[in-house]
Amino acid sequence: VGVLFLNLGGPKTGDDVEEFLYNLFADPDIIRLPGPLSPLQNVIASFIAKRRAPKSRAAYATIGGGSPILEYTNAQADLLSKSLKDQYDLSVKTYVGMRYWKPYTEDALQSIRKDKIKALVIVPLYPQFSISTSGSSLRVLQEEFAKEATSYGDMVHTVVPSWYDRPGYVKAVSNLIQLELDSFTDIQIDQAKEDVPNLTPLHILFSAHGVPKSYIEAGDPYQQQMEKCVAGITKKLYETNSPKDVTIHLSYQSRVGPIEWLRPYTDDVLPELGESGVQNLVVVPISFVSEHIETLEEIDIEYRELAEESGVKNWRRCPAPNTDPTFIADMADMVYEAL
Repeated sequence: VGVLFLNLGGPKTGDDVEEFLYNLFADPDIIRLPGPLSPLQNVIASFIAKRRAPKSRAAYATIGGGSPILEYTNAQADLLSKSLKDQYDLSVKTYVGMRYWKPYTEDALQSIRKDKIKALVIVPLYPQFSISTSGSSLRVLQEEFAKEATSYGDMVHTVVPSWYDRPGYVKAVSNLIQLELDSFTDIQIDQAKEDVPNLTPLHILFSAHGVPKSYIEAGDPYQQQMEKCVAGITKKLYETNSPKDVTIHLSYQSRVGPIEWLRPYTDDVLPELGESGVQNLVVVPISFVSEHIETLEEIDIEYRELAEESGVKNWRRCPAPNTDPTFIADMADMVYEAL
């Protein structure tokens, strides 16, 4: 039995940044060009990658030069296989296939063929499905599968397309948020009540990875799944917190290019919150299950600065699930159920 994790990938060093960006922008699921322009996708991708590389390289430099996404994904894979052994006495081999950097999907498939896997569970590490994330990874997987279709023997495979409403995932994220809420002092809470009596003393902002609005209009379920996901986590949080104390917000980050993306944008919402008097804020990255550039640099550095400049006094950032035991145990259940 094999489990294949699909994820975004990220450059290992500053030297990899431009090629990584090229791979990203050459993906028609990320940058959709109108029909007549589509043959120019690679040329345009190369141009954008070259132009954005210096800024992107500088961003990676602030978090150690490269992305930690592969280390986290490998750790999740190792813990998953241990968990399946402990919980179900099931021995599995785990594989990691990244979409835009090494190890690529085809590298993972090569190992799967070599190991003569008989049953494969495919898990995109994006809780909510979007054509631009899980969809793109699965499309490439299908293309690579087709190239060597006969060399997998009679392998059966199952895909888990989305899992944003899994009880263990919801519980893991709400536990992590709760730890951040509990870290505010009584003084910080009382101060907020006194200064802005018309607002709750605590605020949570779920910041999701954005997608172009046109994708949603064309039927991409991402926004709907994201809203349901946040509602599920909120419900869990309100079991131990009063709505009188905590207000929930949802916004979207990381847009690229001139087109309209899902709103509200995180970089619009943060100043609004600060200016309206919000003092105690927990920001929760909600589209990814491990730390990477969007959490460590975009949220922790850029957005934090923006929030504090706008008047937010006490900033907290909830970690991604990473290797949280509740999250990993639930992943094991999910894989077992998929077999």
